[in-house]
Amino acid sequence: MSLPLAGLSAIVTGAGRGLGRAEALELARLGAAVVVNDYGQPGRDGTGQASAGPAEETAAEIRAAGGTAVAHTGDVSDHRQAQELVESAVEEFGKLDILVNNAGILRDRMVFSMTEEEWDSVIRVHLKGHFNTTRFAAAYWRERAKAAGGTVYGRIVNTSSEAFLAGSAGQPNYAAAKGGVVGLTTSTAHALAKYGVTANAICPRARTRMTEDVFTDVPTGPDPLAPEHVAPLVGYLAAPAAGRISGQLLVVHGGMVAVVERPRVRAKFDSKQETFTYDELDTLLTAHFAERERGETFAATEVLGLRREHGAAHGEAPLTGR
Repeated sequence: MSLPLAGLSAIVTGAGRGLGRAEALELARLGAAVVVNDYGQPGRDGTGQASAGPAEETAAEIRAAGGTAVAHTGDVSDHRQAQELVESAVEEFGKLDILVNNAGILRDRMVFSMTEEEWDSVIRVHLKGHFNTTRFAAAYWRERAKAAGGTVYGRIVNTSSEAFLAGSAGQPNYAAAKGGVVGLTTSTAHALAKYGVTANAICPRARTRMTEDVFTDVPTGPDPLAPEHVAPLVGYLAAPAAGRISGQLLVVHGGMVAVVERPRVRAKFDSKQETFTYDELDTLLTAHFAERERGETFAATEVLGLRREHGAAHGEAPLTGR
C-alpha cells in the first residue's frame, strides 16, 4: 500500500493524549516519522508535575505498530523549548516537513470572574505555543527554500475551536486564543506561500479530557466524537495531495468536514450626507438588526426542531472547546 507521508517527518504537540495522540498515530500510519511532544502535566488546566510518560507512551505505541517515533517533553509555550523541539526533529530525522500544533489547556471562567492568571495561562499555551513552534519551523523552511533556490515541502496544521466561532460564554480566554490561532494561520499561510509551505487550521469536536464535562453522554457503540474521526483530516492536510490548500479553516467531527467561509459583508449602508449622524444610524442600524433578529429567531426554531428529531442519531453536541 502506498503511504502518502512516507519519507516525511512531523512534530505533533500535545500528542500524549486525546486528539494529539490520535493525530500522531495517524501521521505515523500514513508513513511519517513523528516527534511526539507533550509536556505531560496531568491536569487539563495545566497543573501538576510534568512527566515524560504520556509522550513516551504514544511514541512507544507508534514504534510497536512498526512506525518511527521519538518523545519530546518540552513546553511549547516556552520560546526556547519550542526552538529545541523544532531542532530536535531536524537532528533526529534529518529534516522537518510537518508541524501539527495541538497542545492546550483550559481555565474556564465567566469573563466577569476570570483572573489575570487564568487569562494569561490559556493565551500563553494555546496562542503563544502555536506561534513559538510556527516561528522556528517557518524560519527553518525559509532557509531551506533560499538554499535550494525554490520551494520546499512544509505543512502546518493548527488547532482552533468552535468556541471561537460560536463565542463560548464561559471560555473568553480559550475563545480569544482560538480566534488568534486562526489569524496566525492565515497570516502564516500568506507569508510562507512563496516557499511552498501551507498552513491550515481545524476546529475539531471530540471527546477528550478537555471536553469530558461537556460531552457526557457516552454511547454504548461506536463513538461519533472519538478523536480518531478528526485525525484523518490532519493526515490529509499534511500530505502532498493538499498542496494547493492553504489559509483555510475546517470544522471536523464524526465523519463530517465543513470548510468555513471567510467573513463577508452582510449589509452595507451609505449616508445621505458627508458623514453619518446619530439619528441616521439609529434609523438604519436599529431596523437592520431588529429584522435580522427576527429572521435568526425563526431559523433557530427550525434548526432546534431538526436537532430534536435527528440530533441524537448523528451524535450532535453543543458548540464548545475541543
